[in-house]
Amino acid sequence: MGTVELVSSQIIIRSHIVTYGNAADTGITELIRDEIESMWNEPQAILNYDGWDLTVKFVITASCEPGIDPMIIYQNTNPLNNYFRIEEFAHGNISFVDGIGSNTGYFKLENLYKGSTTAAHEYGHTIGLDHPVDCDLRGKGVPGIMYPRGTLVDPQYQYNPAGAAGDSSNGGTMHPKYRKVLPPDIELLNLHKLYFENRQSIIGEFTSVWHPDQATEA
Repeated sequence: MGTVELVSSQIIIRSHIVTYGNAADTGITELIRDEIESMWNEPQAILNYDGWDLTVKFVITASCEPGIDPMIIYQNTNPLNNYFRIEEFAHGNISFVDGIGSNTGYFKLENLYKGSTTAAHEYGHTIGLDHPVDCDLRGKGVPGIMYPRGTLVDPQYQYNPAGAAGDSSNGGTMHPKYRKVLPPDIELLNLHKLYFENRQSIIGEFTSVWHPDQATEA
């Protein structure tokens, strides 16, 4: 979730990431912030809006609040804020958000190594993007950021380039580290369809879910 502003020759999308939980610290929080901002700005996308070519720019800030009061999340009315619990354990062994266009979720610490692309992928969900329907990318090059684990890709983008396509037991599916934010990902945001008042709009929705530590529920 975030705000969208029309500023001079740019469309600026701003989001603030708030991390909490037992595995949240300033180092991992900065890694998440940097990955999201760097990857989503990499395409240097140009969008035609009302006859003007505007550069799409993402400005991501972050803070670490390990013991945040759940009521702060439940009662949040600031569209900039996105809240993610970070823990070593997660049910299903995956990170997730609470829906497409949400502002809350849960990250498994193991998924957040530098270059993993997990944070950038989940951020895509928070601003409205779902997984593509066709997850067979063989012959189509670099996988976009929203392709999920298990996607079929050319051998060089697999966990194991020598693995048979689709054989997950032998690394024959997409390694998430090869995902990139591509111009079509920016186009799918449909920023030109947003309603702007005083040159400002909002992308995403308030889900406002505080997550408990799933390890205590295991």
